[in-house]
Amino acid sequence: MKKAAVIGAGIGGIAGALRLAHKGYHVNVFEANDYPGGKLSAFTLGKYRFDSGPSLFTMPHLVNDLFELFNEKPSKYFSYKKKKIACQYFWDDHTELTAYSNNSLYFDEVENKLGIKSNSLKKYLDRAKRKYELTAPLFLERSLHKFQGFVNIETVKALLNLSLFEINQNLHSVNASQLREPHLVQMYDRYATYNGSSPFQTPGIMTLVQHLEQEFGTYIPIRGMEQITLCLFELAKRKGVVFNMSEKVKEIIVEKGKAVGIKTEKVENRFDLILSNVDIFPTYKNLLRDQKAPKRILRQERSSSAVIFYWGIKNQFDQLDLHNIFFSKNYKSEFDSIFNQNNVSDDFTVYVNITSKDIPQDAPEGCENWFVMVNVPSDHGQDWESIKTRLREKTIKKLNKILKVNLETMIEEEVVMTPPLIAQKTASHMGALYGSSSNNKMAAFLRHPNFNSKIKNLYFCGGSVHPGGGIPLCLLSAKIATDLIPNASNTKD
Repeated sequence: MKKAAVIGAGIGGIAGALRLAHKGYHVNVFEANDYPGGKLSAFTLGKYRFDSGPSLFTMPHLVNDLFELFNEKPSKYFSYKKKKIACQYFWDDHTELTAYSNNSLYFDEVENKLGIKSNSLKKYLDRAKRKYELTAPLFLERSLHKFQGFVNIETVKALLNLSLFEINQNLHSVNASQLREPHLVQMYDRYATYNGSSPFQTPGIMTLVQHLEQEFGTYIPIRGMEQITLCLFELAKRKGVVFNMSEKVKEIIVEKGKAVGIKTEKVENRFDLILSNVDIFPTYKNLLRDQKAPKRILRQERSSSAVIFYWGIKNQFDQLDLHNIFFSKNYKSEFDSIFNQNNVSDDFTVYVNITSKDIPQDAPEGCENWFVMVNVPSDHGQDWESIKTRLREKTIKKLNKILKVNLETMIEEEVVMTPPLIAQKTASHMGALYGSSSNNKMAAFLRHPNFNSKIKNLYFCGGSVHPGGGIPLCLLSAKIATDLIPNASNTKD
């Protein structure tokens, strides 16, 4: 039986392992941590449960697809619900806006709170939808780096509508020209952060990101985000995938231009193919030390990172929901600090995720579990202890002002995550959450492909390679990578 090794049990690695098992391979997954999921994991702090990383769940059908590969009913193992409120937005000028999942309610809310007629917003969203429909078959569902991937009718359609993509404008300029109202512009600018980029640099084509949320909705698994990892982890084990936990891979063995095995801290094993779910930078620098690295790709600007405060809060806030955004006054200055100064401005946006709103058992009665995130630069050796202290003080001050509370007195549990800790726990180079940023118009084409053209039988998936970071794209990267791999029965010895 043909054997495949998957390096890393992040969500992309688990999805890749499942797809390889479906293709007839005997799959071994090697994971440095003693738990699966990478960023998509969870922990407890006192009586509070926290999802440690990704908090936004869209496109649940991508998870369901993995069960259906094996003719299993997803709902038997994986349950989730659609959110009626996608996000609550707050500004320092006391403007508040509820982003309802129902379009009619949402359009009414925007008109009532911001004075924007629904027709102009519908036109903007329809344009984003058209971008998605034209680009998804090219950029999100197949490799960008195989010529045959472009010889199809989808390419022709895209070329005929090239001006629609707005790649010569940045996201902010597109939003400002089409939406105009400052609060709405800032609200749609924030979608650049979904791939760790700046709205003042990432191209206008990125308006398709908000289409995904608006079109497919936002969801929450009934047992938290970790349920995505755990249900796929259990599915993989049922399908014969072997997980080697706490077994860090030290080297990918390459002989005569072909990946033939791996060395871990414990053993050396031969495999017919290797799929790496590790960040592309440490993959080359640590696992492929004797191989020529793609210097241009490894030199790319890193995405943003985050400082995350996990707070057990002795109170409940009726005005908050699962997802909450508290905006800065000067968005441009905020992103200039992150990407041009490798620092955090004194005025920054705060994201608060509270899963206990939908999963009451995540916090004691009358309490809430707050995941409080501030976007920061990747790790360039900054004094993170000092930055952490400053951010904590200013975050509390900002939330106190808007919510009219004394938050400090309500925090009974606390742990903090910084970029160096993110790098340490997830092998994300410099703590960058999404690999490279998308701060240029060719970003989609500059990510590392899902294969290595110089080393046969070596493939890549995860947030640092095509098509990018976030749960949906990581799941798609696993599909793209494994679609390049023949069924085990069709391979030659």
